[in-house]
Amino acid sequence: MRVEIWSDIACPWCYVGKARFEKALEAFPHREQVEVVHRSFELDPGRAKQDIQPVITMLTKKYGMSEAQAQAGEENLGAQAAAEGLEYRTHGRDHGSTFDMHRLLHLAKEQGRQDELLARLYKANFAEERSVYSEGDERLVELAVAAGLDADDVHRVLADPTAYADEVRADEREAAELGANGVPFFVLDRKYGVSGAQPAEVFAQALTQAWGERPPLQLIDQGDADACGPDGCAVPQH
Repeated sequence: MRVEIWSDIACPWCYVGKARFEKALEAFPHREQVEVVHRSFELDPGRAKQDIQPVITMLTKKYGMSEAQAQAGEENLGAQAAAEGLEYRTHGRDHGSTFDMHRLLHLAKEQGRQDELLARLYKANFAEERSVYSEGDERLVELAVAAGLDADDVHRVLADPTAYADEVRADEREAAELGANGVPFFVLDRKYGVSGAQPAEVFAQALTQAWGERPPLQLIDQGDADACGPDGCAVPQH
């Protein structure tokens, strides 16, 4: 079974939702047969790489709330994250473009390191004092290498703004086609969708339901064709 997760590194509910989903997956009896694929979704597409501002400032401008309201929201998110065993800085974080991070996640996917990189990007953005935005490409290189990627490959991708750009945009178009208007957005076997950072119990129910409704394998009878079995392979006698 395949689970696709559309998310953004700048999305705090994606950070919390990933932990809740993983808790449900860890307890799922068929977890070894579940493939998890992370898809790109920018909450702020088109934002210039140099356009970096404090999270509180971004929230007040984007949602028309007061600074007190924005800070209260951050405190609530901090409590939600802590309940999942996650660190979360409620003060001093900044906000910027995540496009390069998504491009690197596609590179990481090719090398089987996507989940490792996403986890490091989330932790860097929400829990660490150093910025994933204002420190430039070297910060992203550092995180990608720590996730197991080759530094030269990472530098090559960051130096070429077209590298994996089409893959990011394709993910975002697909999210729109599937009806996702926010993230995190989970799609199970292209049959069920779960929107938002739901409790682990909801993810567990969705996994169980999707697994139980998988169609059985349909065998096509090809007659008495030669095959190998538990006792070995029969050798034709001529």
